[in-house]
Amino acid sequence: QVQLVESGGGLVQAGGSLRLSCAASGRTFSTYIMGWFRQAPGKEREFVAAISQFGVTTYDADSVKGRFTISRDNAKSTVYLQMNNLKPEDTAVYYCGAIQGSWYRARSSEYDYWGQGTQVTVSS
Repeated sequence: QVQLVESGGGLVQAGGSLRLSCAASGRTFSTYIMGWFRQAPGKEREFVAAISQFGVTTYDADSVKGRFTISRDNAKSTVYLQMNNLKPEDTAVYYCGAIQGSWYRARSSEYDYWGQGTQVTVSS
């Protein structure tokens, strides 16, 4: 089992940047695929990015590719989401998730563990 704690959210103006962190407990972090999802009010949780155990990455191309970067530091049991050129439509609660197994995972239903979420608000 793994426990996840997100941090780094906040209020930022459009065009600004934030870096989200997700710290995991346990000694097996390197065996998990890690994903970032977001959920805006009244909407379903949607995929943002994921990173495999070996550092392979994938993004939701339409909304974030070219602006967001996912990375992981296995020594620190932490996954990051660097968000640049933020837009008001990026406003949401951002969640990190973890799943063991084979690549590729972009559906929230596939993830076994979730953090509590961190709010990101982008003002225009």
